[in-house]
Amino acid sequence: MTATEIDDPQVLQQGYVIIEDLLSPAECDEIGERLLEYARGDREATGRLQVQREPALVRSGQQVEPGQDVRKISGLWDDELIRRELITRPAVAQRIQSILGEKLWLFRADALMKPGKVGSEKGFHQDSPYWPIEPMSLWSCWLPLDDATVENGCMLVIPGSQAGGGLPHESTQDDYVIPSSRYDLDAVVPVPMRRGSGLFFHSLVVHGTAANTSGQSRRAITMSYFGAEHRYTGDDEAPDYPVVAPRP
Repeated sequence: MTATEIDDPQVLQQGYVIIEDLLSPAECDEIGERLLEYARGDREATGRLQVQREPALVRSGQQVEPGQDVRKISGLWDDELIRRELITRPAVAQRIQSILGEKLWLFRADALMKPGKVGSEKGFHQDSPYWPIEPMSLWSCWLPLDDATVENGCMLVIPGSQAGGGLPHESTQDDYVIPSSRYDLDAVVPVPMRRGSGLFFHSLVVHGTAANTSGQSRRAITMSYFGAEHRYTGDDEAPDYPVVAPRP
């Protein structure tokens, strides 16, 4: 589903929408290269930045090319380039504001690297059951820096699934997923996307990605936001979530 604005009633009913051309090819290349610098260890991951390796490769000890063993890079707010060019980009933030309101905080900004022949499946899940934020109505933007195809692990969604509320999840060896008995696999829709486009979606939309069976990486950045109506519900002291809008 593609539209111009995300606050359209049809979009809110479906729970997701694609907005094309948020980044140019040159901007995708620049940010993609920055991520590879972290993945290869050419740039130090400092502050809240953290690099996670593919768990199966860690267990097996299998060796791959430098940087091609990375599953996720989290804490991207602490990278000035990505913060400026993407996380706070008006074309992203203002669309989220149209649903969540003027005041906007960042819950997370992570890179999902999905290396060719290595990137593992992310099972079907909802985001909000992972997160200590209520109500369960955050919105995210998932933006691929490479063309996202069925072969390399594009997003898979179940339209309208946010209407069913939060579903139970269970832990697997490397994941936290909805039991297959709790969703309809026939309702899953693949969402192939051109690089630089954004998939905006509600935090209760059921979604996942397949393993990357192609020979090419499928790097993407996911950014999740909450507004003034949301509250932290964790047991520990609330983190200092970055203010996205209005900017100080």
